Parts: sequence; structure tokens; C-alpha cells
Amino acid sequence: MKVKSQYVCQQCGASYTKWMGQCANCGSWNSLVEQVVEPNNSKKSALNKGQASGKKLDFVKLSAIMPSDAKARLLTGFGELDTVLGGGILMGSVSLLAGQPGIGKSTLLMQICANIAKKYDVLYVSGEESAGQVKLRAERLGAKSERLNFAASTSGNDIAKTIESDEFDLVIVDSIQTLAMDEISSAPGTVSQVTNCGNLIIRAAKTTDTAVIIVGHVTKDGTLAGPKVLEHLVDVVLNFEGDRYGGFKTVRAVKNRFGSTNEVAIFEMFGSGLKEVQNPSAALLAERTNTDGSVILATVEGNRPILVEIQALATKSNYGYPKRTASGFDMNRLNLLIAVLERRTKLKLGDKDIFVNVVGGMKLNDSAADLAVCMAIASAVAGRKLGEEYVVFGEVGLGGEIRSAFRADQRIAEAKKLGFLHAIAPRTVKDSFVIPAKDLRETLIRYVK
Repeated sequence: MKVKSQYVCQQCGASYTKWMGQCANCGSWNSLVEQVVEPNNSKKSALNKGQASGKKLDFVKLSAIMPSDAKARLLTGFGELDTVLGGGILMGSVSLLAGQPGIGKSTLLMQICANIAKKYDVLYVSGEESAGQVKLRAERLGAKSERLNFAASTSGNDIAKTIESDEFDLVIVDSIQTLAMDEISSAPGTVSQVTNCGNLIIRAAKTTDTAVIIVGHVTKDGTLAGPKVLEHLVDVVLNFEGDRYGGFKTVRAVKNRFGSTNEVAIFEMFGSGLKEVQNPSAALLAERTNTDGSVILATVEGNRPILVEIQALATKSNYGYPKRTASGFDMNRLNLLIAVLERRTKLKLGDKDIFVNVVGGMKLNDSAADLAVCMAIASAVAGRKLGEEYVVFGEVGLGGEIRSAFRADQRIAEAKKLGFLHAIAPRTVKDSFVIPAKDLRETLIRYVK
């Protein structure tokens, strides 16, 4: 019998009868992988007749369903992470943790295992590391509980069967891209393997009410590798972000069926593992020196206000095309703000290289960081300082106007707590602590001295 094969796109899952360099569905290049088509021996009589082969569902009135008691949650040992998860890891839930290689995913999960294993049975399944490697990490992190178990496997079937045994309260799967099912001939990490292994594990978790955390890889641009359907299948999707070589690391939920997606947990890596940062504002400003190009931004990470230092450096360009570099801030947004500065103020930036840095390895997605970045650039170009008593926040429009920022009251409260005297902020904020800013040009003339 001749074996049939097809070519499946690893980005979108579209299938083709022959190989092509570019997927016609999603446009990705070199993403088609050959897979063997399994013969279908099922009867097709019902399909040919247009009849359904299933059976009628048993249903009840929605009003007759009694609300069940709240399920228990497993506390991770990190208060902020429990808040991100909506109060802890819910029994029977499936969570997906994604992050850059080397950022600390395995370290965080081992610490969670160590804390939960004090009261519950935990299984750590690794498809990437040997037992010896995991043992060394566990010893370094102080994970010595007798209820913490380990298994090395890349079989999705075996892992699902182990979960179905109902011997464990929490199972860690590290990682989904290393798993494969016996029934599928494609390599681990392909669309079909990730989708089917994920389905198998989720079904087993829901059947036995076992909490499962799955580790996922990310692509070069930071998005979750593999099919998007995996994110739809799981209950919680956590992103582990930050600089893997230092600085703060954040865990935020981009999907959470049991809690808010506005919370964020902030960690710092030490030799003994990850530790929560209880007061990130004080830690970020501890080594600050007030020089030109330095501005304090009052930003918000999730529901938490944070004060962070924005640094800018401007030097004369030695080439015809000036260089723009940003660390922790969006490059497209930086170019837009530089254009606004040149058009709406008297600053000439066309012959200057401009560098912007967010101190502490933070990555800002806050539109209210615009005013702080503009003031830092203007301060660096003019060689003038902003007073130490000011914090800054506000969005900058293309006309140079200063627009309102969300959760202004939380930003102001954090600034007051750390001893600042005034906030340069949009005039829509009604507070005696705030010095209202109408437009960019007037604000720069008045406060950058």
C-alpha cells in the first residue's frame, strides 16, 4: 500500500499536496513540513447519506443547575503571582507559561513545585533535561520535599496516562514542544503534535481535576511558538518577560478564565532563585543620579504603579543618517516622538544620535510614557536638568498636546509615597500635587532648566 503524505504549515496548519516555499494561507516562508497521512478506515456511509452518526445530548435547564462550591487553589508561595493567577492555581486548570530561553521559567516552576509539595503531591515532567540536571537545580533552590516527584519523558500519551492515574495534585510539563504522540508520524514541535498533545493533556487534567502547568517556547519576535489554538485550549496564558541577563522580570497574564489580566508580578533573579520585588519603585530609583537626560516616569504595570527612570543621551552624528536606539521602549513610538519634538519645538535633532534607556530592564507599554521620553531627550540635547522633585507622565499627541493618562490617582499616590513634591501631568488631572501641562513646547521651556 502506497503511503500518502501532505505538507503542513507549522505557522497556521494549512495543508498542501506538494511542497511550496511560501504558505499561501499565512505567507510564512519555509514553514511547510512533510507529514504522513494516516489511512482512514472508518465507515463513510452516514457521511455519504448526509446523516449524523452521533447521539442526542443529555441536557438540563440552565436555571436548574446549582452553583458548585469554589474549588481549592494551590498557593505558589509568591503572593504577587497568586494575584496574577486570580488567587492561586485552580485545581483542574491548565496554564501555559511562555518566555524567552534562559529567562528563568524552569527556575520559577521548580520554586512553585517546592512550595506546593509541602502539602500536595507534585510531578515535574521534563522532556528537555535529565534527572541529574533537574536534581542540581532542585538542590540549589532548596526543593527537598518527599512529595515532589520527577519523570523524564517526551511521550504525550504517557504523560496523559500518568495524569489520568489521579496520583498528583499538580503536574508540570516542560515543555510542550518536546512532546510527541505515537499515533502521529510528524516530529515533535510541529503543529499537529503540539495541538494533539495539548488536547490529550488538557482532557486528562479536566477528567481528574489535576492542575497542570505547561511550558511553551517563543519565537524570535517573542510570540508563542506553535499553533494559536493551544492558547485557546488552555485556561491561563502567562508571559514571562524581561532581560535574561539582569534587571527585573515580570509575569503577566494575557488570558485568565479565573481572574483579571491586569495584574503583574515582578521578580529579580538571585543565586538562590527568583525573589519577589515588594517595592520596585524604590529599587529602581536607589542608584539614580540627577543628570541631564534623566527623568522619573510614573507608570503602571498591570494594576501596580511604579516609578522608573528614563534616560536619554544625545550625541552629534558622525554619519549622514542619525542613529536612534531604544532599550525597553518601542522604536516606532520613539521615532514618532522625535518627529513631534522637531516639528512642535525649536529642537534640531536631525544631526544627532539619540539613545533612550528604561532603567532596570523594564519594558514599557504605557502611552503615558511619551512626555517623560520627550523631556528626557530635550534635557539631554539642551544639557539641562529637570528638578529632582518632579515625576512626569502623560501622552503626547501629534500636535504636541499633552493628553490624559489612565489611573492618574495611583501614579500620584506612588510619587507622594516616595517623597516627590510635584507631578508634571495632563491638565485633566485635578490634584494640588499636579502641575498641569498643556502642550509640549510650553512644558519644556518652563521645566527643563
